[in-house]
Amino acid sequence: MANKTAPPPAQAFPPRDVSLGLTRAEDVAFPLRWGIIGTGEISRQFVSAARECSGATIAGVSSRSAHNAHAFAAAHGVEKAYDTYEDMVAAPDIDIVYIGTPGDVHKEHSLIAIEAGKHVLCEKELANNVADAEEMYAAAERQNVMLQDGVWTRFFPAVEHARHLIEEGAIGDVVMVQSAFAVVYTAQAMTLAYGDAKPTNIQVGGKKSAAGGAMLEFENNRFASLTFVAFPSEFPEVTEFIGSKGRITLEEPGHCPTALTVRIPPVTPSRYMNGNTPSPLQRFEYPLPDSIRMPRPFPNQQGFIYMVEAIHRCLAAGLRECPQFNKAESLHLMEIISAIYSLRA
Repeated sequence: MANKTAPPPAQAFPPRDVSLGLTRAEDVAFPLRWGIIGTGEISRQFVSAARECSGATIAGVSSRSAHNAHAFAAAHGVEKAYDTYEDMVAAPDIDIVYIGTPGDVHKEHSLIAIEAGKHVLCEKELANNVADAEEMYAAAERQNVMLQDGVWTRFFPAVEHARHLIEEGAIGDVVMVQSAFAVVYTAQAMTLAYGDAKPTNIQVGGKKSAAGGAMLEFENNRFASLTFVAFPSEFPEVTEFIGSKGRITLEEPGHCPTALTVRIPPVTPSRYMNGNTPSPLQRFEYPLPDSIRMPRPFPNQQGFIYMVEAIHRCLAAGLRECPQFNKAESLHLMEIISAIYSLRA
């Protein structure tokens, strides 16, 4: 295996799989040979980040066009290009496949890899509906391989930290989640806070692929206000968890944050109960690894490394899912976003 740059320094707050005692931090070096399905922009950025995991080898790439696969391999230092998806997943030197193709073919391409006995990391959204996702997970269980839903947000250290604070009750009972961006990202913030709770009421406004929003009501007077932003516009992209004792802010960009701010005042609401005095705050910074070189990235795309390293640790431990975003959460999120999509005009 080629020498790699050193992995990023340990974060101040450990990843969920490590903190739960399920994996060992050093197993980011567990060797996995990655195959890539899809040669678009998201695959380019994934490869740039993933190869910095000390155990990762980007061993192959395939596309609907053999020409595209060979061009991608040459441009991005992938060891081998394959003429078809089937050729790549059949290769004995591929252990895990990243699905970076459009959402409508995620099920098809994931099943090709799963049935060949390969682990799979599939870009979000995992599938078009809950039934398709259940079929994909069932296939992975039969083959005893990982199918990881690629909701990469959950693996960012700032999000791991926020989840820990929520679970330990640092901000009391969460009563409101406010999040702005795309449906899948805002909805996963809501499920992070409320777990497997099902909404008792959903109100949705706006058209598909345009600005809009959703208000979701849960038992015990809990709500979520999700805003789906318009492109182009100078939209805010912040996620907040508002609790009975405090508030957590995932700073911009909220779907891939490198900072969070925690406000826990002596009494709530702080300004109204404390002479208009702002709540004291703590800000936690989680800089991206500076070893990753990525021309023209989307915001914080270097953060793919956190998800990749978690997968290496989990597979080294014999796990078939990452606790940051497991099968149950994946299916629950799919159910909620399907309900939201069905109500959008």
